[in-house]
Order: sequence, then C-alpha cells, then structure tokens
Amino acid sequence: MPAESLAPGLESYQIGPRIHALRKSKNLSLVKLGEHTGMSAGLLSKIERGRLIPTLPTLLRIAMVFGVGLDNFFSKEDPRPTAAVVRRKDRLRLPNRTDGGEPTYFFESLDFPVTDRKMDAYFATFKPGAQPTERHTHPGAEVIYVVSGALDVTIEDEDKTLHQGDSIYFDSSNPHSYRQSGKQTCCAVVVVTN
Repeated sequence: MPAESLAPGLESYQIGPRIHALRKSKNLSLVKLGEHTGMSAGLLSKIERGRLIPTLPTLLRIAMVFGVGLDNFFSKEDPRPTAAVVRRKDRLRLPNRTDGGEPTYFFESLDFPVTDRKMDAYFATFKPGAQPTERHTHPGAEVIYVVSGALDVTIEDEDKTLHQGDSIYFDSSNPHSYRQSGKQTCCAVVVVTN
C-alpha cells in the first residue's frame, strides 16, 4: 500500500497537534525539545504542523520526553490506569545524549505506560569515567536515591556526594548536574515532579 494512501488515515489522529499541545503544556521550545530528542527544531516543527508523519521510533522518543505512551497519540479516549506495572524486560534503555557525543549516563523509564503522570521515575546508570552532565534546570523537584556506587550531584555551586543508600531532594529549578564518583558504576533511581 503506497504511503500516500495511508496519510489521510494517519492525519485523523492529529499526531502533530497532540505533540504541539504536550510541548506547550510543558513550556518547552522546539529547540529544547530537539535537545531532548536528538532531532532538529525544523523536523519537529514539520511534525507538529502535520507536514511530516513521524516514524514509530521517532514518535516513541518524543513520547518518552513527555512521559506518555504511544497510545497517547492514537487513542480517542484517555483512560488513566490506577496502577501500571513495568517489567524489567520491557524497559527501554536510552542514552542521555543523542548528539553523537559519549553518553554521561543511560536511563530507563520506570513508569512509561502511565499517561498524564504527576512525576517521572527513571533508573539511571552512570559509568566510571563519564563526563558530568551539562548543568540544566526544569520546573518541579527531583529526588535521587543511589542504589549502588557513588554519585556527585552539583546544585548551583555546591557539590554533594551520595553513596549507596543515600538520597537527595532538591528544587530542580536550580542549575544542577550529575557525575559518577569512584571506580564503580553508579545506579540510581531518579524521580522528577512535573
């Protein structure tokens, strides 16, 4: 079946406008969304305006940035489950960088099936020798719990080292970054409020 004959059926889902509404609800610019997805602002603009229909892998990357499932773009209703189990085997492991540079860490969403979440939870793996993340800010708050290894967290200009079993809460509107500490891989659970 030619792609042209599929276009009208896919257009009825209004994928572009749904992405646009999600982006606006999070106060993200096209450039910022591009940084999170590894796509250009121009490509994202074409998708939002309906001039380009994204592939499923592209749509999945966009969905993960917003903490929604693919069903968010294809369902007419928005049923909200009271609970969602994410099996370890079903988690998708992604690098924090998509610009071709060496990743600082890898993350797995712990709650991706739930749409319209009030928080986002991730399992993050920081490898020894990786560069610190770039300083960044976002609305809300963040909690990090170190499962194994050690993690240096810099908030504004203050460094805090967390070891296995330690946790930290902070206002994520303050500039912050992370860096693995020591010789052992650091694994941590990161929870961010929306």
